[in-house]
Amino acid sequence: MQRGSQDGPEAIGRREAFRRIAGGAAVFAMAPLAANAADEVRREGSAMAHKVLIIVGDATETVDTLYPYFRLIEGGYEPVVAGPEKRRYNMVMHEVKPGWDITREWEGYTIEARIAFRDIRPEEYLGIFFSGGRAPEYIRDNPDLIRVTRHFFETNKPVASVCHGVEVPARAGCVKGRRMATVAKCQFDLEVCGGIFVNEPCVVDGNLVSGRTFHDHGAYMGRWMAMLDAARAKAGG
Repeated sequence: MQRGSQDGPEAIGRREAFRRIAGGAAVFAMAPLAANAADEVRREGSAMAHKVLIIVGDATETVDTLYPYFRLIEGGYEPVVAGPEKRRYNMVMHEVKPGWDITREWEGYTIEARIAFRDIRPEEYLGIFFSGGRAPEYIRDNPDLIRVTRHFFETNKPVASVCHGVEVPARAGCVKGRRMATVAKCQFDLEVCGGIFVNEPCVVDGNLVSGRTFHDHGAYMGRWMAMLDAARAKAGG
């Protein structure tokens, strides 16, 4: 009877939840190792792993950030996480929970920013990704981030944005006349800055690829990766 109670539905559910959490933590712990592996490949000269920026801050959405981070490594690129300062940032998880009318927020993983906005030399990077969460609202006025953002639009390099990430290029004056997807609550932020809101999982407008939320990653990420591949091939990488 004792063993049966330990293996009941509740106990099994707890073990499964722990397995998933531990597994996720293990995967994220692999991120620095994967980045180091990309560094090794680049040093050996067997392949060129071009650098791509991922813009974050405190309360950056976890899935919005980690999905592109690992996709870039998988594609042979070097993801460089950038924040207001070179330090570790707290990420969050966002979802509209059943029964809620607004987004609920949970604490997520943390992520290390390898470079501060002020130290970015944008000409060294092939593309840029604007992650979502609450961070964009707080970092969008950073003058160095605005400078960096404008570089990628002015030079027609591959740009991707998801969810609240739109608030950064909108603040930088880069969305006028551009079609973009974003979370519905940011439609006003886009349109007041001259952009055109499109309620679709993947919107491509020139060098700009965008999705509404992390639920759209599978729809738009491939298009952005294809742009990066083309840019890398053009650069001779």
